[in-house]
Amino acid sequence: MGFGVDFGGTPGRWNAITDVPGVSVGHVTLISGQGVLRRGEGPVRTGVTAVLPRGQDRMAEPVFAGLYSMNGNGELTGSYWVAESGLLSGPIMLTGTTGVGAVRSAVADWGA
Repeated sequence: MGFGVDFGGTPGRWNAITDVPGVSVGHVTLISGQGVLRRGEGPVRTGVTAVLPRGQDRMAEPVFAGLYSMNGNGELTGSYWVAESGLLSGPIMLTGTTGVGAVRSAVADWGA
């Protein structure tokens, strides 16, 4: 039961996306420095989560995908491709709005 909607079925052991066979999830949090924020120096408080719907071994196989924007805020890099094709052929990356560009570039470098 989520948001008052019964999806049926039984949750996995951890009631998490990692319960789904074949799905890989990774996460990193960066916490560094203290005091007054100085651009390029810190302190740093950020993170990123990566979800590979078919795991790393089957990443070349796209999955069906869709999107929904509840309030229009945030950044959805790749949303036009998902809306047009209905497919996702790379990782799902979750980060703060100001980290989207760096994360997109890192994924492009990683996938090259």
